[in-house]
Amino acid sequence: MTESESSPQPTDPTLEVLSPEETANEPETDPVASLQAEADKWKDLAYRSQAELDNFRKRSIREAQDARAYANADLLRSILPIMDNFEMGLEAARAESEKSMIFMGMSMVQRQIQDFLREQGVQEIEALGKEFDVHSHEAVAQEASDTVPEGTIIRATRKGFRLKERLLRPASVIVSSGTAKPE
Repeated sequence: MTESESSPQPTDPTLEVLSPEETANEPETDPVASLQAEADKWKDLAYRSQAELDNFRKRSIREAQDARAYANADLLRSILPIMDNFEMGLEAARAESEKSMIFMGMSMVQRQIQDFLREQGVQEIEALGKEFDVHSHEAVAQEASDTVPEGTIIRATRKGFRLKERLLRPASVIVSSGTAKPE
């Protein structure tokens, strides 16, 4: 006799052997019903897995579209201060003479920059005379005004821009605080 034959073999605890008395005490279950329940459980799991996969695919497509649509946001955002400075130079040239060649040349370049930004989906945020909106405007000051109602923008100190639906830069504005209060 070999050693493996004489020593007791470890039994798998998941494989229990029931005595005839124990099986008689268990309620009888319909094997077809239990198999049907098992099949329904696996079918439900398959449907849920398919739905999760479909949702993952849709989410991946949406994220890829957003990445493409807003990939240039940082570049466009870095162009905005350059455009601000260019417009200040244009105003200085306008103050000298609107008929000067420098002013006319700068005006053409400004139109090209504006056309480029528009082609990229950049839109200027309207501010002047609009109701202050915390999602689009940044209040830098308040001024009393007898003609402009409280909460309305009196003037913009810096233009704001959106790239499609996303904010690139809020418009810096001065907001009316309503009529001046007598002291």
